[in-house]
Amino acid sequence: MTLGFHINKKLLEEVTIIPSERLRNKIIGFSTHPMKYIQKGVVHGISLKLQEEEHDQRMGFVSKVSTINNDHIDVDKETLEMLHSLGISDIPNIAKLDPVIFQPSFLFTRRY
Repeated sequence: MTLGFHINKKLLEEVTIIPSERLRNKIIGFSTHPMKYIQKGVVHGISLKLQEEEHDQRMGFVSKVSTINNDHIDVDKETLEMLHSLGISDIPNIAKLDPVIFQPSFLFTRRY
């Protein structure tokens, strides 16, 4: 598909048999209109190979500094017990993390 209505009309006539001219023009209009938006940028719901390649390039970005900091690892009591039972409790830089108790800041009340 291209950005041109008449070029798309010729392509559609070669590929399909459409019973009416009005229906043909509607189909071509519905296919040409998104092509103009695709040229400007990303269109949600339409996946093109070019857009997928650009997305992969953006997602393949590797930062210079690792986001995983291995200098200090916080684990809870159960995880420490599990590591100990598996025999791998001698991992350096592991610290026991105290559990945090969640307390909502508001009460759920009914209003009538």
